[in-house]
Amino acid sequence: MEAAVGREGIARAYQVIRPWIRRTPVVEVGGGDFGLDTGSLWLKLELLQHTGSFKTRGAFTNLLTREVPPAGVVAASGGNHGAAVAYAAMKLGKPARIFVPRVSSPAKMERIRGYGADLVVTGERYDDALAASREWAAESGALTVHAYEQVETLLGQGTVGLELEEQAPWLDTLLVAVGGGGLIGGIAAWYAGRVRIVGVEPEAAPTLARAFEAGHPVDAPAGGIAADSLAPKRVGEMMFPIARAYVERAVLVTDEAIQAAQETLWNVLRVVAEPGGAAALAALLSHRYQPAAGERVGVLVCGGNTTAVDFGRAAATAPQPPRAASAPPCPNPSAP
Repeated sequence: MEAAVGREGIARAYQVIRPWIRRTPVVEVGGGDFGLDTGSLWLKLELLQHTGSFKTRGAFTNLLTREVPPAGVVAASGGNHGAAVAYAAMKLGKPARIFVPRVSSPAKMERIRGYGADLVVTGERYDDALAASREWAAESGALTVHAYEQVETLLGQGTVGLELEEQAPWLDTLLVAVGGGGLIGGIAAWYAGRVRIVGVEPEAAPTLARAFEAGHPVDAPAGGIAADSLAPKRVGEMMFPIARAYVERAVLVTDEAIQAAQETLWNVLRVVAEPGGAAALAALLSHRYQPAAGERVGVLVCGGNTTAVDFGRAAATAPQPPRAASAPPCPNPSAP
């Protein structure tokens, strides 16, 4: 599978999907702004991608390079992948049915509905939704778009690495959050050892860490604050050989560290990241990953679909300016 997911395939995928995606920015931030004794950090703000996450890249790669039947497409998702598939299907005029578990956030469900997909909420965790989606695919003939166990998905997510290398070619290390592994697998396939890749996972969902320990993908706990994006039962079979070859290690962070990273991103950059999107930064802030002196570190901020900031409440509670006194009505409208 390593041969199928590599630089040439990722570059071809990028040419196909480029008109449909955003080239997301990279922001240089002083480590001191985050309370770190490091030089600059480079943050790839992939949460500014269409639908609020990197998943849009893989979704378009699937829909533009595979034949979509009249029944359309079907996907299972914690939320972000479903929103991406729904968005790509809407843009390309294809029907979509998306299965999500009850743990999925309301923000992500609302995005999926907003893109016109048929949303089905079922089960407690991602694997429950996946089983239901497979039943629907067999019944309807719809094309399954897997969140990470699909070559096209890995190729699409790998275009994040392609862009980042063009934007920040000097990086020594890149921190990437891990769920099913489609993102880190695609990025690692692009860099192919030229940059140190470090996976970051919640302690409550150590899928890649457990796979590294066992030597192959195995079931792991699937909980924690980022359960709607970083908590499948196990990493993908397709990505694991790539990770074993090109991912240095997986570090684990607490839910509290993830929340602190969310708050720091807001306080420093006014960026609202979901828990999974802030996990990579949490590894630095909690010192679970400690850069060497002079090490040039990149951090992928990969998702922003959250209801953590209630702008409506903020507006309602903000002080209101005093009203100007009303002038008395003119008794004669025709008077000068």
